Amino acid sequence: MASLLAGASHVPAPGAPGSFFRIQGGNRLAGRVRVSGAKNAAVAVMAAALLTDEEVVVEDVPLIGDVAIMVQVLRSLGTEVAWDQQARLLRLRAANIHTFTAPDELVDLNRASFLVMGPLLARFGRAASASPGGDVIGQRPVDVHLSGFAALGAQISRRGPLYQAQAEQLRGSKLFMDYPSHMGTENILMAATLADGETVIRNASQEPEVVALAQMLNAMGAHIAGAGTSTIRIGGVARLGGTRQRLIPDRIEAGTFAIAAVLTDGDVELENVRCDHLESLLWKLQEVGAEVVGDDDRLAVRCREPLRATNVQALPYPGFATDLQAVFGVLLTQAGGRSVIHERVYDNRLRYLHELRKMGAQVTVRGQTAEVYGPTPLHGARVRGLDVRAGAALVLAALVARGTSEVRDIYHLDRGYEGFEHKLGALGAAITRPGPTAH
Repeated sequence: MASLLAGASHVPAPGAPGSFFRIQGGNRLAGRVRVSGAKNAAVAVMAAALLTDEEVVVEDVPLIGDVAIMVQVLRSLGTEVAWDQQARLLRLRAANIHTFTAPDELVDLNRASFLVMGPLLARFGRAASASPGGDVIGQRPVDVHLSGFAALGAQISRRGPLYQAQAEQLRGSKLFMDYPSHMGTENILMAATLADGETVIRNASQEPEVVALAQMLNAMGAHIAGAGTSTIRIGGVARLGGTRQRLIPDRIEAGTFAIAAVLTDGDVELENVRCDHLESLLWKLQEVGAEVVGDDDRLAVRCREPLRATNVQALPYPGFATDLQAVFGVLLTQAGGRSVIHERVYDNRLRYLHELRKMGAQVTVRGQTAEVYGPTPLHGARVRGLDVRAGAALVLAALVARGTSEVRDIYHLDRGYEGFEHKLGALGAAITRPGPTAH
């Protein structure tokens, strides 16, 4: 990983347990920040490069750990990868694939590695991967993926830790997803592009990243209609060609900085943002008392009044994003009254509240529901980022806490946020990344 990230000193190799942020709370955030290309879009379009032997070029690629892991996955399969990190450009060519099994150790690091299954199965008739890993935030079964492959005519088996899929030729089919999984939708969507006949996916994920993937596949020669709705239709084609794709802005990073602005009584302008991808968050920010003004690819966020309590439910898109639930939960600790959070997507996503209590937060948790009482003064503490989004939440909590905080295990954050401390520091945050320590 370190060689892949040469020159990107702000993205250390994941797995460095001694890395941490030291944050002095109390600074107001103000200024401009540019949002990076979307993490979840990047890993999907990278996997889609396996569908063709021609070159695929991806623009505005974020310098994050999850992209670096996917680069390793694709290289291990035989894909030629050239990553110009300064230009944020990836060139991918899967003309000489020599294996159809994703490496266990990489799949265990990043669940998005499982996305190579659909493209490999579609183009080569076989694929294998262990069950995906990544953040421990709840059950993320691969049943949706595998049942979709089976509906397209693949034979599914399991050998030790590996799921295997084989088919001489996938056949178009109608299928109904038990759950609108965005990765499941993407995997089935990619598999269906080279199937014989039409495939109809019902209860499909409507997330913007799925739409972006479908647009890329169509540019490669696929016939896809309905992306962004609950029903997607795919007319199979014989082959796909190369293309050039610019990533959509990362709506989760944008939402994180928008919440940070409100939390610190700040005034922040976000550049390279899609406001239409953030409607559920912007609605909630206005409910709690923030001022949000969107214009083209910019979003201004500020707070000029005491925050008000509200309720929020994390749901599949276009509902409130589960990836923003934790950072919004921190915001609610500073809102007057009782707020309620319902997590409807992942069963372990409220674990960060235990760490937040160390900083003085008044919260109670019952199953998938949390009650947050505020406004509550937070104080500096040593806490752990348990996953990508929990880590971001604790960083935001430290920004408004009295005194100094240490947020540890920030290698999680490096997987999903490019130069997080640098962007926050440019807005006025007192945040540093000291060297790893022994404790």
